[in-house]
Amino acid sequence: MGVWVAGARPRTLPAAVVPVAVGTAAAVGATPGGLVLWRALAALVVSLALQVATNYSNDYSDGIRGTDADDRRVGPVRLVGQGLASPDAVKRAAIAAFAVAGLVGAALALTVGPELFVVGALAMAAGWFYTGGPRPYGYAGLGEVFVFVFFGVVATAGSTYVQTGELTLLALGASIPVGLLATALLVINNLRDIPGDTLAGKNTLAVRLGDRRTRWLYVGLLVAAFVSVPLVAGLGGRLAAALALPAVLIAQRPVLEVLQGAKGADLIPVLGATGQVQVIFGSLFALGLAVSA
Repeated sequence: MGVWVAGARPRTLPAAVVPVAVGTAAAVGATPGGLVLWRALAALVVSLALQVATNYSNDYSDGIRGTDADDRRVGPVRLVGQGLASPDAVKRAAIAAFAVAGLVGAALALTVGPELFVVGALAMAAGWFYTGGPRPYGYAGLGEVFVFVFFGVVATAGSTYVQTGELTLLALGASIPVGLLATALLVINNLRDIPGDTLAGKNTLAVRLGDRRTRWLYVGLLVAAFVSVPLVAGLGGRLAAALALPAVLIAQRPVLEVLQGAKGADLIPVLGATGQVQVIFGSLFALGLAVSA
């Protein structure tokens, strides 16, 4: 069980939790009769299940391609690449997680509107074809776009939508810093993997940009996330959203580590620290949005 938990890559799960919290907070005060708790919980289950499914499908697809076969690779457990589980077992785990997301998402769609079926299908397809299929877009340097769109805009604005039944400017604005921080998680992960991905022919954005420019991309994403907060706080008068700004103090450590040239295994704590920034930022951001409604 511990191996399967590690294979789900729990350090990436803040990317699934934060957008739901922020999107739900953005719906406070805009929902007649107040928030519907079960819809918020369902959105959280869908987001988490999609994240886990994407992680397992990534493990499966990279494993059967031989991308994770290099013994020098560092980072999270690779179930297939390290021979800890069979490819078929990992594929079944991915399908099971996608099924959970689909079933719970269907309950939301039947309640809120059929358009959610389309959004859900697109999200599941994007999760699978990130590294799966004959032409995975993650191998073409487009993974960051997927993360920003689905774990930023879609997850955040979608969590507001299931409460209010409409896309609001506030929710779309709030999705921007959330998406930027989620993208930063992927960037630091891919920065660590540049040597192995280069050898394996996995042309992530980090491989295409190179080490130095990827480091500056990571810093730029964090800076842009914090710079966007005052703009979001002004939307709809949610000024208390600025409560998220003190989280910049926590962001200093991973930024300095990256700028000072941390490589390989030394970037693993940076990934964890980036997740901490995302959780603390997201918690304060959601709190600010909620209390100023």
